[in-house]
Amino acid sequence: MTRHFKGLAASEGIAIAKAYLYIEPQLIISNENVVDVANEVMQLENAFEQSRHQIQILKENSQLETDLSLVFEAHIVMLSDQEWINSIKERIISERISAAYALESVSAANIMMLESLANTYLQERVADIRDVVRRVTSNLLGAQLPNLSVIQEEVILVAHDLTPSDTVQLSKQFIQGFITEIGGKTTHAAILARALRIPAVVGAKASTATINHGDWIIMDGSTGEIIINPTLEELTFYQKKIEENATLQQVFEKLSHEKTRTADGKNIAVAANIGSLHDLEDVIQTGAEGIGLFRTEFLFMESVGLPTEEQQFLVYKEVLQAMGEQAVIVRTLDIGGDKQHKNIQLQVEANPFMGLRAVRFCLENEVIFRTQLRALLRASTFGNLKILFPMIATIDELKQCKRILQEEKNQLIVENQPVADIEIGIMVEIPATAILADQFVNEVDFFSIGTNDLIQYTMAADRMNERVSHLYQPYNPAVLRMIKNVIDASHQAGKWTGICGEMASETLAIPILLGLGMDELSMSTSSILKARHTIQHLHVTEASQLAHLALEKATAEEVVNLVQGKTMQRNSLSKPC
Repeated sequence: MTRHFKGLAASEGIAIAKAYLYIEPQLIISNENVVDVANEVMQLENAFEQSRHQIQILKENSQLETDLSLVFEAHIVMLSDQEWINSIKERIISERISAAYALESVSAANIMMLESLANTYLQERVADIRDVVRRVTSNLLGAQLPNLSVIQEEVILVAHDLTPSDTVQLSKQFIQGFITEIGGKTTHAAILARALRIPAVVGAKASTATINHGDWIIMDGSTGEIIINPTLEELTFYQKKIEENATLQQVFEKLSHEKTRTADGKNIAVAANIGSLHDLEDVIQTGAEGIGLFRTEFLFMESVGLPTEEQQFLVYKEVLQAMGEQAVIVRTLDIGGDKQHKNIQLQVEANPFMGLRAVRFCLENEVIFRTQLRALLRASTFGNLKILFPMIATIDELKQCKRILQEEKNQLIVENQPVADIEIGIMVEIPATAILADQFVNEVDFFSIGTNDLIQYTMAADRMNERVSHLYQPYNPAVLRMIKNVIDASHQAGKWTGICGEMASETLAIPILLGLGMDELSMSTSSILKARHTIQHLHVTEASQLAHLALEKATAEEVVNLVQGKTMQRNSLSKPC
């Protein structure tokens, strides 16, 4: 019987295949007293060592050039945490319990403590702890964890959740898409799906109970729609959509080295967001018009210790040389919130997204900040470098950053080191900054709007909390008015504004952003060609009229309906020319 249900759209695309029900083994742990305590301690040590080895193999075998590889570094660090291991040993010895039961008891207490703090970053760490504990427990009990790498046929994966250890085993050749019962667009699994460009639907509650192993499934990662055992008419309809998408993708690929301009001839810069040197190949292949955001925190997170000035200089130099005359906007260290570093001990905060992060951290840790700025200044002569300060909330913070930058520039000149003139910008991701843009513009050369944070701060809705996901509204008129305020302030001062948040790549958002006067859109490389195609079919005058109407709406839903209505009238955004 055909059944329909829905989850959250996490990664675009349509898949049709048999369901592969991914069920975890039941790990039964006994709480009976043990006789040979020394043997239990030895088994614990062996299980931790075996788990470290398995994680290292997973990390090395991963061919993914994504930030997810950093998750396995964190898992290895956890598995090497002697304080944690010793606390488990103490429970084994003092209570004469099994290694598996001691591991579960100690870990459950840690998890309960972290969950009680109720902040997103620590909740994500709970998922990592559960993943590590699951692996160690399976090794203690001699249980075989499911191995996704053995799948040799095209399937749609259906699971309660996918851990980082699971996701690294996904094969694009056989995994046509996946459905999970929990999660959101920013979970590890969803990020990986977008990196692999496979469809994904998350938060599809009770899907493992609703879908049987071997059922035929249609899933649409663009809408969240799931159809179990579809009718012939439904199969025909979605197979046609797949063919249309494939044709459209061929059109996109022909745009890889074209300039991005609107239908009426206005040039729009479409740049790339990158996190490491590995991303450069895709930047060049898609013909990105510069790098609109280089997230340097991943350079820090990938390093064994804190990266030295010389290590950073060589990376920045290579990126600048690869891009030639095109602009490379480098964001200074944005750590804290949902980004942590194993060599930087950050205090646990009740709400880290509003705590000591980004520039706030750097101004309290000037040695780290000055080291990065020196490396950037030294690299500046090798290309078109622009420096971007994140999480700026006050004029005083910005002035402190500029003062430190100037001091390091003066010192390099004294050392006879060549330094180029560099444009300075700030991330606009705090409502106070957006509202006061007409004052900030006097201190900068450009603005870069970080909509991911700007939206969550404006709407007071954590972007990683699925319980308030309905309040995370990119199209809320309040958000759009803030964006307009920033653009208008920059243009009145003869300067420019770009956007580097997820919103920059959304087909519905692009007409509004262009209509508001946005000068640059920066996005992941996988979105560039689609965005270029969208822009080619837009007229600036029409986009301006659309944006004006959107600003007058009262709700996000009204804005979305407005844009969709105009798109249907034009009927050109989704058709190849």
